[in-house]
Amino acid sequence: MSAPVLTTLLVANRGEIACRVMRTAKALGLTTVAVHSATDRNARHSREADIRVDLGGSKAADSYLQIDKLIAAAKASGAQAIHPGYGFLSENAGFARAIEAAGLIFLGPPPSAIDAMGSKSAAKALMETAGVPLVPGYHGEAQDLETFRSACEHIGYPVLLKATAGGGGKGMKVVEDVSQLAEALASAQREAQSSFGDSRMLVEKYLLKPRHVEIQVFADQHGHCLYLNERDCSIQRRHQKVVEEAPAPGLSAELRRAMGEAAVRSAQAIGYVGAGTVEFLLDARGEFFFMEMNTRLQVEHPVTEAITGLDLVAWQIRVARGEALPITQEQVPLNGHAIEVRLYAEDPANDFLPATGRLDLYRESAPGPGRRVDSGVEQGDEISPFYDPMLGKLIAWGEDREQARLRLLSMLDEFAIGGLKTNINFLRRIIAHPAFAAAELDTGFIPRYQEQLLPAQGELSDAFWEAAAQAFVQSLPEVARADDPGSPWALNSGLRAGLPQETTVHLSCEGQDRALTLGSSGNAKLSGDALVIEHQGVRRALRAIRQGDSLYLQWQGELRRVAAYDPIGAVEASHSHQGGLTAPMNGSIVRVLVEAGQTVEAGAQLMVLEAMKMEHSIRAPHAGVIKALYCQEGEMVSEGSALVELEEA
Repeated sequence: MSAPVLTTLLVANRGEIACRVMRTAKALGLTTVAVHSATDRNARHSREADIRVDLGGSKAADSYLQIDKLIAAAKASGAQAIHPGYGFLSENAGFARAIEAAGLIFLGPPPSAIDAMGSKSAAKALMETAGVPLVPGYHGEAQDLETFRSACEHIGYPVLLKATAGGGGKGMKVVEDVSQLAEALASAQREAQSSFGDSRMLVEKYLLKPRHVEIQVFADQHGHCLYLNERDCSIQRRHQKVVEEAPAPGLSAELRRAMGEAAVRSAQAIGYVGAGTVEFLLDARGEFFFMEMNTRLQVEHPVTEAITGLDLVAWQIRVARGEALPITQEQVPLNGHAIEVRLYAEDPANDFLPATGRLDLYRESAPGPGRRVDSGVEQGDEISPFYDPMLGKLIAWGEDREQARLRLLSMLDEFAIGGLKTNINFLRRIIAHPAFAAAELDTGFIPRYQEQLLPAQGELSDAFWEAAAQAFVQSLPEVARADDPGSPWALNSGLRAGLPQETTVHLSCEGQDRALTLGSSGNAKLSGDALVIEHQGVRRALRAIRQGDSLYLQWQGELRRVAAYDPIGAVEASHSHQGGLTAPMNGSIVRVLVEAGQTVEAGAQLMVLEAMKMEHSIRAPHAGVIKALYCQEGEMVSEGSALVELEEA
């Protein structure tokens, strides 16, 4: 049988994975096709493609999850193959079948393999038959509350609710006791339905201090299957991976081989083809338990590429063309160490609430040996509430783990982001933490060190305010006068006739503000994007980037936004919002649980806001009476808009 023709590839996804897949496709000489929603019309993945097709709509359900539209886009663009990326329809067997029925190539496993592993419940039953150890749990068909209550009592709390068709932490809730079960189950089911079109759940024992270790497998159409070493993905928040590395620290060659061979047997048992990942929980005794199989390329695949020197997307394309795997298991490289962090638009200090808005400032770390950035955004892009908040990934490779860690810290220091909240400072604290440096890894890492990773905001020092004022004033644009180009009144020097040369500024940063008066004999000089400060004969340079009305000053390893402050306007604004609860981000109101005139207790759930495929509860900050509601179910709301007025009792 002749190899299928593959000259044009459509990527049925968005963001950094679409950009990454297209990068390899172009390197192999393929024509690339992007699809986009109305919101993503000018997104980076759309701009970088050779051909782009508008799917319409804004929500994923109206665009990236529309199978008929995706097939039609492939036909219209002349694409012979579709790469699903990850998320969206990447593990949807119906999508894979529709692609094959249309005479196109699906860059993923056979639909039967997706069916076998796409349901966590079915996959666990299959692994149980194959003799792979499982975590105690319930994976049955019955989905009523009483069934789950009975199962949880049998398993023992705490338990973990998981969407059977899920991934990426969506539709996943930890339940500590029976009183939390009903609300957690209902919320998880809604999230699962919204993200995957499937509300079915499973529940399993929530293990304490486990490590999350996964095996990358790859299979061709000729019966060959091998494992490409492993990754440790234990550093997580809300069951969403934050840091991934390869190889997993501390694994013996024997344990690596045992887990790898078990993963290959799992893949071969379902006739797997292409890239896949078998995920295990590894306890402190070296016992591993099957968790799930992801029948797609993983977010964290770059660390595997870094230690093997292989391009997994290129392998996907070659396998889809019918080519055999180019190496044997004994030839799989394992060179050095790689660490990846996920950069999210979110506010770690506010329970990792997703952030939306414009990327006023976006500068990536400099490229070089052992440095890689996979991103899907550029400066000026809008981050919408409709999709996952991941902006990109930073990947560092080193000859050993410490070199990779230090290189990644340097990359994080060089990155500059402004205009919305991100987790970049949080990432830096993780990578710099002594416990991470010592490879003390498990899924409880972030909660255990929360005080150090998410420190309370302290008072900014006098030295900071002095440096910020110097940089802010020196970075102010000078307005030339056409009638008098040499006029001293156009300068920012603080010139005053017959008086000392002074400039007074009122600045704000991170909820704090300060009025400062600067003289003409300051010890700081702004040169380009560097503020050079001299003190007692020692000079040091701080990064200082002017972007519009804001100044971004790097202080104690973190880039901080400084802006002019209007104290009168701030007081007026605070009075206008008194007693009101506002939307913490752009999103959609999915449930309103109260009505006007109702009395509520402190902490009562008032409504549920959905943004970036996750649900967020709006709760009463104090007891009181609902005076007015300013939104209804199904309505889109903007960040800062009034939702409900609560009158204190």
